[in-house]
Amino acid sequence: MKAIAALLLALASLATQAAPWREVSSPDLAREMAPGWNLGNSLEAIGGETAWGNARTTKPLIQAVKAAGFKCIRIPVAWRQYTDTQGRIKPEWMARVSEVVGWAREAGLIVMINIHWDGGWMQPTAKHQNEVNRHLALYWTQIAEHFKDHDEGLLFAGTNEVMVEGDYGKPTAEYVRAQNSFNQTFVTTVRATGGHNPRRHLVVQGFNTNIDHTVDFAVLPQDPTPGRLMMEVHYYDPYEFTLNNEGKVWQWGRLATDTKATAPWGGESHADQQFDKMKARFVDRGVPVILGEYGAVSRPSVPGAARYRVYWNAYVTRSAQQRGLVPVYWDNGVFNKPEGFAIFDRATGEVLDAELLRAIVGGVNGR
Repeated sequence: MKAIAALLLALASLATQAAPWREVSSPDLAREMAPGWNLGNSLEAIGGETAWGNARTTKPLIQAVKAAGFKCIRIPVAWRQYTDTQGRIKPEWMARVSEVVGWAREAGLIVMINIHWDGGWMQPTAKHQNEVNRHLALYWTQIAEHFKDHDEGLLFAGTNEVMVEGDYGKPTAEYVRAQNSFNQTFVTTVRATGGHNPRRHLVVQGFNTNIDHTVDFAVLPQDPTPGRLMMEVHYYDPYEFTLNNEGKVWQWGRLATDTKATAPWGGESHADQQFDKMKARFVDRGVPVILGEYGAVSRPSVPGAARYRVYWNAYVTRSAQQRGLVPVYWDNGVFNKPEGFAIFDRATGEVLDAELLRAIVGGVNGR
């Protein structure tokens, strides 16, 4: 079995060998990436790729994403569950991630891979800080070495939504120090692995990918390679509309006609102001910003709700892109259910929500 796994890994590495490196600044690369799409709830699923209800990812799905007008793909990945007792990533899992990355690059998509939630082991506390950094270095050494010969179209993103489990408030100084150290460990580790990695474009995150916390507390890691860092945040405002699928808020923005069905905050001007903060703090200083997740749940049982959802996605996409952020839509593969974000059928690549797709791709293109 070990010999077979090693062969799979070698074949995957050869199959995904990338073209020669193209010198491009991070701001210029970011301008090539909008709009983006998330392969959510698949390679990061705890228990296996299909454990959270999605079909196994296929090449036709990736091709469909490209054909629909998306320019980049964010691939959330879990790693820890695929390691042995020494923390070594299993060859068959590395081969599987390589396969999906290869399909995406072959299709012409710019790719981001990360260490996602991964079971929640990345707790930003003084108690856990050293152990987390040890594992970050262990995993990113292996990931970066495996993908070191890929071209500039493969980006590494160090973490995802780092926070203390259950604490959504303002981070303490302790939490901030720990999370900033995670970003530094990621950058230092990748830069030391050779190949194209000393000049690879890397994505770091603000605390819990919250815009306000990022503006207030994020410190860019020290990087021996100037101008090759990007900052990532996420956007799900207002929560009552975007994520609370059990609430009574289903209208949004200037289209809203019922105040009882509308959140008292988080309208168009709020989105503009939040993205303006990221533009002033990072984009205008030469650090591109990845809006790595955004979206609003579907409400199939509420007549008329889809109109507001489409409008929210169109507005947020356009507002972010106009301010230099790269909008990357969150798709979890769930369709026509209250927790759904799906645009594509994961098994076939069929477009399930053409109106939502037009809102996002059209939002970037100004339509």
